[in-house]
Amino acid sequence: MKILFDFLPIALFFGMFKYAEGHKDWAAGAATDWLGFMVSGGIVGPAEAPVLLATVVVIVATLAQILWIKARGRKVDSMLWVSLALVTALGSATIYFHSESFIKWKPTVLYWVMGASLLVGDLVFRKNGIKSLMGAQMSLPDAVWRKVNFSWVGFFAVMGCLNLWVAFNFPTSTWVNFKLFGGMGLMLVFILAQAFFLNKHIKPDTTS
Repeated sequence: MKILFDFLPIALFFGMFKYAEGHKDWAAGAATDWLGFMVSGGIVGPAEAPVLLATVVVIVATLAQILWIKARGRKVDSMLWVSLALVTALGSATIYFHSESFIKWKPTVLYWVMGASLLVGDLVFRKNGIKSLMGAQMSLPDAVWRKVNFSWVGFFAVMGCLNLWVAFNFPTSTWVNFKLFGGMGLMLVFILAQAFFLNKHIKPDTTS
């Protein structure tokens, strides 16, 4: 459920982009009316309108996620705050310059920030981020936890590069498809592979 919750803004971005792409005249008019005061020149054309409207949706959705978590009295993950900061900064640049190049960098920067936090935590602070998240659910040797931690570092590094390759070598519509289906699909495959690996190395319970 957490994965679905985390991917909700991406799904809404996808939905708005696809709808606006299929109704470009409406999208251009709506984007000009709603975002004209934020856009350089004040007018949004049909070509850039879908990604601008989708960017507004993803900013609002990410903020709504944080408000929902706070309303339930729960702590907001640091990465969600980082995601909000990135999508707001890069999204605002996308809207003002009406260029999708800025928002296309957002997934990569977020992947690399997550990977760097795990790497720095291990090498500098001697703290295993994955063990901190999952250590209460399973018992594993420290060497295994370190392998798992570094595997996530590698995964985030690769995903960041893959996002840039798709974003700047294929049409924006292809990148939008990859952002939802490719990103979620690869994440699920990696999690399943991790689960299989962890299951093989779980220490037996000797307390009973």
